[in-house]
Amino acid sequence: MTGTLLAFAAASLVLVVVPGPNVVYIVTRGLAQGRAAAVASTLGIEAGMLVHIAAAATGLSALLTRTAVTFTMVKLAGAAYLLVLAVRALRAEASAPASAPTAARPAGRLFVQGFWVSVLNPKVAVFFLAFLPQFVHPGHGPVLGQTLVLGGIFLVIATASDLVYAVVAGTAGVRVARLVRPRPRRRYTEAAIYAGLGVAVATTGTSDR
Repeated sequence: MTGTLLAFAAASLVLVVVPGPNVVYIVTRGLAQGRAAAVASTLGIEAGMLVHIAAAATGLSALLTRTAVTFTMVKLAGAAYLLVLAVRALRAEASAPASAPTAARPAGRLFVQGFWVSVLNPKVAVFFLAFLPQFVHPGHGPVLGQTLVLGGIFLVIATASDLVYAVVAGTAGVRVARLVRPRPRRRYTEAAIYAGLGVAVATTGTSDR
């Protein structure tokens, strides 16, 4: 069992360090709004991942991926939410002077947005459904318990990795903000990233975190 857990941890580490949609979202927040915003978004992302882990453990992910209509509805809902964030990014800075720094958003709101970005990404559900069972062995105990343990290990590793991205991106964002105050085009970049993530979620059917 120890060997299985170590192998799972190693595989998880390799997977989480490769940037996926969640990481792109976190980095975008960090560059646009600083470390605190990136960290709050990261915690929201990881909280949303708890939902996917629980779903995989109880078999809800299997239902989601086997029912094409349900999968498509969740996928489109996630894409729509990201497009809403893109529109909000445009509106938020369009109403502010070009030379003004980005206004800080409440951490609670950033946490909730990150949570829904994660929950409404069906590719995460597919990922857990495909990945976790590879390391589950019925002879080692209850499948539910093993799945939750593996999910917990993955969550810890993912949280550590994502927090590194958040701090690095947030630090870079603060330094850029100090050097370049007038940023009239930045809202377009942020909106484009959210819109691109929305399109990616809507048009792909599997695996990236």
